[in-house]
Amino acid sequence: MVDPRIKEHARILVEYSTKVQAGEMVYIICDLDAHPLAVEVVKKCAERGAATLTIMDSSELSRGYMDSATDAALDLFPQHQMDAIKTSDVLFRFRSPSNTRTFAGVDPKRLMRRRKTTNPISEEVLNKRWCLTLHPNQALAQEAKMSLTDYQDFVYGATLLDWEKEAKLMRKLRDKLQEYSTIRFVGKETDLKASTKGRSWVSSEGTHNMPSGEVFTSPEEKSVEGHIYFDIPFLYAGKEVEGVRLEFKDGKVINYSAEKGQEALDAALNVDDGARFLGEMAIGTNRGIQQYTLNMLFDEKIGDTIHCALGNAYPECKGTNQSAVHIDIIKNMKADGKILADDFVIYEKGKYFWEK
Repeated sequence: MVDPRIKEHARILVEYSTKVQAGEMVYIICDLDAHPLAVEVVKKCAERGAATLTIMDSSELSRGYMDSATDAALDLFPQHQMDAIKTSDVLFRFRSPSNTRTFAGVDPKRLMRRRKTTNPISEEVLNKRWCLTLHPNQALAQEAKMSLTDYQDFVYGATLLDWEKEAKLMRKLRDKLQEYSTIRFVGKETDLKASTKGRSWVSSEGTHNMPSGEVFTSPEEKSVEGHIYFDIPFLYAGKEVEGVRLEFKDGKVINYSAEKGQEALDAALNVDDGARFLGEMAIGTNRGIQQYTLNMLFDEKIGDTIHCALGNAYPECKGTNQSAVHIDIIKNMKADGKILADDFVIYEKGKYFWEK
């Protein structure tokens, strides 16, 4: 018998996140362990009169390519994949990796080289109605240091929300931030400020990421000044990175360090010129997510956090920074963090301005 939570997850994805319509072409890329979710999504799409194409994938397949690819293969653009995306109306990506550290032994420079090659595909996806989500499995539960049952409860507790209600709260935050021209994060070893003049704040309401829960912008590229300490670990290129410190001048990272994973951070920051500028500054709002699990789909949305992303900016925010990477790094703000827009206090001591 299918877990009713999987059916509800599928309903949200098809009816709320992407609003699949009759006659549309739906392209699904699905990890092997996410097959149960894919089945329910295909059913929902069929009920609404859409056509589906499902590609089963795995992290081991990608690792096999990275292990064996010549330099020419790393630089070979997968045109057939681009063609499938261009002719689709809706794109789904269902992640459920059998091993979260599959790429741990791969040279980060090779991963970055391949990412630069396929970057046009990532850009094309952004032009579509797309949604990325996760299906809980044993590997993800183990990474989160939970039993599978507890992890399933965690995932669905963050996902099966009243997204119309969540969207109203995010819009309240978005609209207030849009009234001002600067953003400033203050906290432990942190005082980071940037101009947001002429940029747009966006509320991530579960249409592209599920779960979601963040309000973000792309700051004016050369305006970022100050320093910040990120206290929540994350995985990058299969390696755990922790305790990242960044210092900015004229928008660019001029000093950086990591307490763990320095090599991975080195590789990421040296991919291209744009990797040393911020493409995003954001506030996490999903209080259904109360702990990190080394999965960025969830961790960047944790309620009472902020995050910054090195690299590529968002066109919908009117950002202009370009890079082959977009690296989200997170900081907990609940204990002693403060967020200001100009002189207006957006958040302080665990409460937003409307909660005081």
